[in-house]
Amino acid sequence: MAGVIAGGFAGHRHWNVRWRRAGWLAAVGATAIACCLALLIWSLAAPAAPAAAGAPAAGAATGSAPGARTLGTRARNRIAAGGNALAACELRLERAPNGLPVMAVVGASFTAGTGPGNAALSWAVLLARTLGWNAVVDGVPGAGYVRAGAGHQGPVARLLAGEDLRALDPGLVIVQAGHDDSGVPASLERQRVGQVIDAIRAAAPRARIALLTVFAVQSGPDAALSLVNDAIIAAARAADPHVIVMNPLGGGWRFQRAARGGLHPSAAGDAWIAAKVAATLRAHGVAPAAGRGAVICDSGAERGPRAPPVQ
Repeated sequence: MAGVIAGGFAGHRHWNVRWRRAGWLAAVGATAIACCLALLIWSLAAPAAPAAAGAPAAGAATGSAPGARTLGTRARNRIAAGGNALAACELRLERAPNGLPVMAVVGASFTAGTGPGNAALSWAVLLARTLGWNAVVDGVPGAGYVRAGAGHQGPVARLLAGEDLRALDPGLVIVQAGHDDSGVPASLERQRVGQVIDAIRAAAPRARIALLTVFAVQSGPDAALSLVNDAIIAAARAADPHVIVMNPLGGGWRFQRAARGGLHPSAAGDAWIAAKVAATLRAHGVAPAAGRGAVICDSGAERGPRAPPVQ
């Protein structure tokens, strides 16, 4: 009898334990369900967080494929990120047109004003003043069709990507480069020149394209510079027979240098180059503007004076 009672008591206790455990599990489950329901209701009722400044809207394209480049997007991106003087001037020029034609110039140290040590005295700025055209000028010492130049800001294709050719709608685009590509394989030089001309034509289909090719020291070019010069000219004419090619090396251009026997021009030398380029352009139908008040945007203005490097 005691065994029966003990067994009954044990069974009763076991049933109690199971009942308490089931009750505990049910309570936990109910709590979890309540939490999930509360979270769902909160997420539906809460307002969407505002997008970060400059972030694209949901569903909008966030950029091109890696390696893709659209001429002109970099200038606006720089303004959105804090900007610089060249891009800000370019946007101001676009938003407040004065009816004058526009020229875009990219190049290496000659375009940057190396030599006279003042970007305002570079051949490119003097040319814009001579023609009376609005201008956007970006020169980076050491830049070429292949070489990146100072601060890895080049090559010239990258400099062109920073000038918004589509929005500028220039009547003229000038590229000054070649000397710093000395030693580059001719096949690569030709490829890069062709790509640059194709990109300009796509972004600014109405623009005249002019190339200012290799400059050399007063004593004359070496074989490597001559090869680069020939490659640039051949590629340019193959890409677009209407390209205006100005060939300082082959044409024997003689101008005053900042240092005796050196490469870079003095202020007088830059003035001579500007006059030579203006005369060549006029011979190809590029005429001075009739209006006044041209705006010249020059990257050299924000970078400060540039002295010629030791030759």
